[in-house]
Amino acid sequence: MSCSERNRGGGEEEEERRHEQPVLPRSVEMDPNSVSRNGSITAPQLTIDENLLVDPKLLFIGSKIGEGAHGKVYQGRYGDRIVAVKVLHRGSTYEERASLENRFAREVNMMSRVKHENLVKFIGACKDPLMVIVTELLPGMSLRRYLVGIRPGKLDLHVAVKFAIDIARAMECLHANGIIHRDLKPDNLLLTANQKSVKLADFGLAREETVTEMMTAETGTYRWMAPELYSTVTLRQGEKKHYNNKVDVYSFGIVLWELLTNRMPFEGMSNLQAAYAAAFKQERPSMPENISPDLAFIIQSCWVEDPNLRPSFSQIVRMLNSFLFTLSPAPPSLDSDANDAAASNENDSMNDLSARTRGKFAFIRQLFTARKTKNPQ
Repeated sequence: MSCSERNRGGGEEEEERRHEQPVLPRSVEMDPNSVSRNGSITAPQLTIDENLLVDPKLLFIGSKIGEGAHGKVYQGRYGDRIVAVKVLHRGSTYEERASLENRFAREVNMMSRVKHENLVKFIGACKDPLMVIVTELLPGMSLRRYLVGIRPGKLDLHVAVKFAIDIARAMECLHANGIIHRDLKPDNLLLTANQKSVKLADFGLAREETVTEMMTAETGTYRWMAPELYSTVTLRQGEKKHYNNKVDVYSFGIVLWELLTNRMPFEGMSNLQAAYAAAFKQERPSMPENISPDLAFIIQSCWVEDPNLRPSFSQIVRMLNSFLFTLSPAPPSLDSDANDAAASNENDSMNDLSARTRGKFAFIRQLFTARKTKNPQ
């Protein structure tokens, strides 16, 4: 299933990830393939549709352009097309290989299912002799590298908000298809060649909300992870998953804060210190004094402690578009009467949307105001 495409209006941190420990719910029957050689239970093996596979004879791998926890990314060529080639690790033991092959199949199946102008385009995959995912190659850099490159400067406000809308639309598409990304951060956001748009990449930690296996907590990168992911309590078999797609909304709030401040979240803290501060002390990055109240409200709504109070990405897109409209200059007038009437109607519509949105989340603003008064940052 694909989402409708719409017209739009390097890292400094230390990478620390937790190992996933899939839990098999009681409702899932054991498959012979799910029992390892030593008798332990592993996740049922996933498969990849043959139509998604590329011809390895037409694939050429060039120079390395990136590296992550689960593989390396190279510039390459598939036929006559320049592409990005992600080569995933195979693992050294039987159990590790089975787990990584499952991760690979899951990532391929999800990437092939969703299409959006702000998602990196999936081209195909290859299982042998290497586990490879082929996508479009964006000649631009990661958002992390771009932000680091312009420090101590900041993005123009129009640019920052448009980037945020791109990201929110990509996430809106994923959530509409039942996919939780779980690793939303500037390193996984890539700029287009003209540096005017952003696309979301790396589905390595993504999961479907409807999968029968238990979703594992403590995944992703600490500075951007939602507090509910830090649970140290092992889930019992068959117990309902204890987080949902609102973990991505929290991460988006941190990314939006970065776009507006061009600073590292939880500056001066190690990754573990940042995790402890967010999860157990309910701390958040400090809000700049000169930030727009509307943008501050959106950020605070996204990273509020209770996931149920966080907005959806559809609501976030509407709020950001409403704010962007207030920044945009009026279009050139050809027919002043017609244009004035159209502008008046559009303005009334946007103001009505803004009023409804603010009313819906007014209690969140009061919550943060009370917290700030009690515990000033």
